[in-house]
Amino acid sequence: MAGARRVTTRQVARLLRRCLKQGQAVEIDSLGVFARGEEGIVFRPEQRPKVFLAYGAEDAEAVDRIRAALLDAGFQPWMDRHALMPGQNWPRAIEGAIRTADFFVACLSERSVGKRGTFQSELRYALDCARSLPLDDLFFLPVRLEECSVPARISEQWQYVDLFPEFTAGMERLIAAMRREVARRRG
Repeated sequence: MAGARRVTTRQVARLLRRCLKQGQAVEIDSLGVFARGEEGIVFRPEQRPKVFLAYGAEDAEAVDRIRAALLDAGFQPWMDRHALMPGQNWPRAIEGAIRTADFFVACLSERSVGKRGTFQSELRYALDCARSLPLDDLFFLPVRLEECSVPARISEQWQYVDLFPEFTAGMERLIAAMRREVARRRG
């Protein structure tokens, strides 16, 4: 990367110490929070399950609603328009977010299933990631935002949930499935 400067671990540690000394907490996305506690510096690791939200750009407002419901339910939703930083290599960031997600929610609509582009590549990448997981793991979760066809490759293997006509009921089903899976994984 032209003009990029390599930051050392020592430099990051110095910055972290300076912020903590000033009474500021330091959150590292998807890792956790460093803060001052009664016994010195404490680290609270991120415990919320990560949920990647895949959608077509035209459906962003509807998916923002899903994101808000997941936040309220204690999940850590990842949505490109909220997570990507200026200048960030977005294809690499998106693949990393899919690869490290606990769940991948594919938001299907007439617009998203019929169009070429990033949404389709995200679906394919997530399906590839799902192949490497244990067969019983719940990872790929298709949701329909509206009446639309579900691609055959998805409908042949995965049950989807409808978020219409009743958004709340559909979200309750989705969240319940993810909570059951989190409980199963944690034993």
